[in-house]
This record gives sequence, structure tokens and C-alpha cells, in this order.
Amino acid sequence: MIELEGVPELIDPVMICAFEGWNDAGDAASSAVAHLDREWKGEVFAALDAEDYYDFQVNRPTVWLDGGVRKITWPTTRLSVVRTGGPKPRDLVLVRGIEPSMRWRSFCNEILGFAHELGVEMVVVLGSLLGDTPHTRPVPVSGVTSDPDLARTMDLEESRYEGPTGIVGILQEACTHAGVPAVSLWAAVPHYVSQPPNPKATLALLNRLEDLIDLRVPLGELAEDARAWQLGVDQLAAEDSEVAEYVQSLEEARDTADLPEASGEAIAREFERYLRRREPGAGPAQPGGLAAEPGLAESGRDGSYLRDTASGRTRPPKPPTKDDGKGDGKDEGRGEGKDSTKGDEREAGEQGSED
Repeated sequence: MIELEGVPELIDPVMICAFEGWNDAGDAASSAVAHLDREWKGEVFAALDAEDYYDFQVNRPTVWLDGGVRKITWPTTRLSVVRTGGPKPRDLVLVRGIEPSMRWRSFCNEILGFAHELGVEMVVVLGSLLGDTPHTRPVPVSGVTSDPDLARTMDLEESRYEGPTGIVGILQEACTHAGVPAVSLWAAVPHYVSQPPNPKATLALLNRLEDLIDLRVPLGELAEDARAWQLGVDQLAAEDSEVAEYVQSLEEARDTADLPEASGEAIAREFERYLRRREPGAGPAQPGGLAAEPGLAESGRDGSYLRDTASGRTRPPKPPTKDDGKGDGKDEGRGEGKDSTKGDEREAGEQGSED
């Protein structure tokens, strides 16, 4: 039985989850939850027993000094609660950790136990995947659910994905079977700039989360970090003609694919979002502002942005041909275990729902 001592009665709580590892390309998802926790000063109230779910040879504990005393931090998953305030206050239960190494069903049942005890109304799981998307365009974010009714009422995609999955997909299905409304939000990260952090993808996830749960998220320095990141990638790409040509090809493919979206309905929807984020009192740095616009300039920190982590190159791999047999291996090996295949990215949000 889960006992939650010291946790106040929550107001319309929503559980937001993210896990480092296979479903966290560029650390975009875990960074989004970390941002929420930091901006709203979350208080940790529970941590899962690391012995039950983690292989310490895969996710090793760390040793650190506290006033000369050696201490150990074990890899685990922690839960914190934040109160958002504002005219319509609501509480968020933040779940942040590492994808477990074992006992996934027990892991999900334990998370759902907390959700039940806290009266959580909906679970939102954040993820990010590598894909053929240019860094110069708005980050694609898809919202996916396994619940047909939820897909219809919240304008989400219904998952049709079949294939290997991670803890994001498992937790979403566990919620569905338990009768808890659950949604996955997936951001696509350019595979040629997979090194974390990716503040632009983190910002895109938070923007989509705002729309989903009707909540204003304070940005802090995230928008400026996103500008800095893109400017750095722009500068590094401009120094290599092969990189610039490859990015241009991705831009052309993306722009062609997006043409059908330039409908009156789509434009009206985006304008409504803009107006919501420009409400009086919102402050100068609005979620979904400049950092979500095409051609945004941001500045980088070092040459690692364009590094292919599988080969050590500092330029993107050339697009594979149909018979080179390298597509899947390239994606699984990039980003220290972060997952996405190029085929997954082509099929919009459904692939994100289970990767």
C-alpha cells in the first residue's frame, strides 16, 4: 500500500513523466520535466527503490562529497509535486528518472499506484526521437494516445504503431488498460545534431504541453538557450558545404510535406495559440514565441552539435540509399541509446507513441 504522508490534497492534478534513455533523444523530454520542476520549485515526495528496477552496471551510481563526507546517488525515478498558481491553479505530479532495466510491468504498476492515490486526472508522457528534420524549422511535436475517445476530443492521433517500444509506450498502454487517460507527446530531434542538450526541442514539448492541458509555463532562460543553440548549429553548418547542402535538402523535403498544412483552418489554429500566449500580463518571453518560428537564430557552444556519435564525425551522414542497409543501425547507435529510426519519423506521431 502506498502511503503519501505530507502531500497536500491536489487540485486537478496531471502527471507529467519523462525518462532518460531510449526515448529521450537530445535529453529533450527529461529536460522539459526538469524545467517544470525547477521553475515551480517542485518538492520530491517519493523515489522508487533502485534495487527493484535498475542494473547498476548499465546505470551506475555516482559518488560525491558533501562537506568532506562521501555520499552515493543511486539511479532511480523520483516523483515531485508542484502547484502552478495563476487564475486557474492546478497541480502537477512530475515523474523523472531513467528508463528501468527490468520489471517494467511492476514499475508501471507502481507509478499508477501513485497516480491513483493522488487522484491524477490524466498522465502525459514526454518523449523525443531522432528523425530527418532540419534544425532550421519548427520542431515537429506529435500528440498520440491509445484511447479513441481521447484522440477525438483532444485532437490527438490514435496510435497505430507496431514494433519495438520503450518505457514510454509501455507506461501509456498500462494507463490505458487501467482506465487512466494517457497521452504521449513526441518531439523530433535532427539526427545530425543529436548531442544533448537540445533546448529547442525541449521548448517545443513545453509549448505543446501548454496547449494540451491549458497551462501557461514560465520559460525562464529556455527561449534564449534555444536561440543560442540554433545560432551555433547555423554557424557550424555554414562552415561545411556538404553539411549546408544536406540541411537544405531536409528543408526542401520538410517544406514540401508541410504545404498541405497551410490551410485556413491550420492558420486560424496557430493564430489562436499566438493570441493565447500574448494575453496581458504574460511578460515579454512567451512560450511558443520566437523559439518556435522558422529560421530562428540561436547560438551554440561547441562543435559537438554536429557530431555523429556513432562514428565520431563532425558532419551529418549522407542520406542512405535504399540498399545500403544502414538506416536502422545508424539511428539506434546515435545519441547514447536514444531511439528513433528514420522510418519512424516519416510516419508522424504514431511512431513516437511507441518508440
